[in-house]
Amino acid sequence: MQRIQMEKGFRKLRMEEQELMHLVQKGDEVAFEKIVSIYKHRIVNFLTQLTGDYQKAVDLAQETFMRVYFKANKYKPVAPLSSWIYTIASNLAKTELKKTRRMSTVSIDDTESRLGEQIAAKEKNQDTYLIENLKKALNSLHPRYRLPIILKDIEGFSQDEIAQILKRPVGTIKARISRGRERLKHILEKDEHNLDFLAKPKEYEHGIK
Repeated sequence: MQRIQMEKGFRKLRMEEQELMHLVQKGDEVAFEKIVSIYKHRIVNFLTQLTGDYQKAVDLAQETFMRVYFKANKYKPVAPLSSWIYTIASNLAKTELKKTRRMSTVSIDDTESRLGEQIAAKEKNQDTYLIENLKKALNSLHPRYRLPIILKDIEGFSQDEIAQILKRPVGTIKARISRGRERLKHILEKDEHNLDFLAKPKEYEHGIK
């Protein structure tokens, strides 16, 4: 019974959103503001997870909704409005990540600084540390893995919906989610090992004597 009620609720929400988009297509700014109010926080959070930069995420979210408004006539009610909006946001994020991606070298000073940050992180609240560690691990993934994982595990989209958003076969999405999760697991396990090692400096010093 509860599942049936939830499905009815989703259908009702989808119909309401499509009605709003129909009004936006006619130039109704009030309807557009309602759509923005429904999705703005979700889109900003999604883009922050992708870019690792809140201010950049806000800028990209603004551009996303500008495109929603000015390209409203391109929306077809064959898919949920959320999928269409996330598709726009994803494409903008991928373009931004390609522009900002660059090779970087790590100096000794950088390494020492990072070790210091890791030691300090060990002293933080464990829950806070885990969240920050997961964010860093996500940011280290290539966008081809980061995007589907965020859409699936954080935003709650199904694999079929993610395939529509990213315009990739469902099989490809399944594979990228699986590989991305494995890489995340490897990164997190490696980081945990490093922190355990750093937490025992005296044992290490004793070992090299």
